[in-house]
Amino acid sequence: MEPAGYLAFALLVALVAVLGAATARARSNARRAEATAAREAAALRERLREADEDRASIKLVLSSMREGVALLGPDGETAYANGALELMLGTTPASVEAILPLPLREAAKRSMQDRRPEAAEAEAGSPSRWLRGEAVPVGDDGSVLLVVRDVSEARRLDAIRRDFVANASHELKTPAASIRAAAETIGTAAVEDPAVVPRFAAQLEREAVRLSRIVSDLLDLSRLETGSELDEEVALDQVVRDEGERLEPAAAEAGIDLTIDVSSVPRVRGSARDLALLVRNLTDNALQHTMSGGRVEVRVTSANGEVVLTVADTGVGIPRRDLGRVFERFYRVDRARSRETGGTGLGLSIVKHVAENHGGSVRVESELGVGSTFEVRLPAASP
Repeated sequence: MEPAGYLAFALLVALVAVLGAATARARSNARRAEATAAREAAALRERLREADEDRASIKLVLSSMREGVALLGPDGETAYANGALELMLGTTPASVEAILPLPLREAAKRSMQDRRPEAAEAEAGSPSRWLRGEAVPVGDDGSVLLVVRDVSEARRLDAIRRDFVANASHELKTPAASIRAAAETIGTAAVEDPAVVPRFAAQLEREAVRLSRIVSDLLDLSRLETGSELDEEVALDQVVRDEGERLEPAAAEAGIDLTIDVSSVPRVRGSARDLALLVRNLTDNALQHTMSGGRVEVRVTSANGEVVLTVADTGVGIPRRDLGRVFERFYRVDRARSRETGGTGLGLSIVKHVAENHGGSVRVESELGVGSTFEVRLPAASP
């Protein structure tokens, strides 16, 4: 082969080698590009999946909230609302203009306009409920998040606390004023009319005892509102015998026949101290409202896995309109007689708290002029 032919052949071989190497590199680069694209696509799919999961999680959380939640867009349209909001408002508002009650709508609109948190409370629905709405600006586009809560129970508890403070102040003020008046009278009479001193001293003692009972009952009620320690197995029949013996002298002095009828019953899981308080208050209440010559009977039986305490009297009875309120604090059917006998108006409320703390219940049946029967049912302790 001629030298020129060798040279041409060598150049051709070199060219083929270069082309082969370039092709190999191109294929390798293509494979790497495809792999990179596949990884990026997989990563994108993963991010989209995570975003979907995040949205689903957020939606699940919002839908399970007890508070009503609405996201209002910058145009005032509702971008999202959970089921609790529909339950509270009766419907899902399509926009801020459709929100009712009106005070909640106005709070949301002010928040959208002024870009600051706003709150309002309003009464809505039947039966009536109190709702509190809090509107908060979110993001930079003018959106607002409206959160609505049912505050009916909080308002009810606030009212109870206010009434309790007012009633307690009134109940404490009355004997305190009597004690002060009696003390001042004794101070004057000791010089001017010593003969009246014993009478006012007796009044002073009565009012002091009454004041002490009110304070004691208030402390017991405050303690019971946090629950009872159910760490004992209590023989309720023995508790009733002990409390009956303690109250027999007072019953005899009042001319009332106090009968204790107990049988062997299962024990009760709970607090001996609190159950004694229950028996004492229930029996004392019956004695207070029974006239001389009357009868009070205390019985303990068992039935259907429960221990049943019954206190029946032949007293003045309770009007039907008052039956549902006798367990309220400071509620008295006959205020004049309660003050005369030294009642605090807290005894039956204490009874109700003790019964419920022990997983039981209390109910009353009564007829005016005939008498009343209180029945407490407590679960028997497991064998």
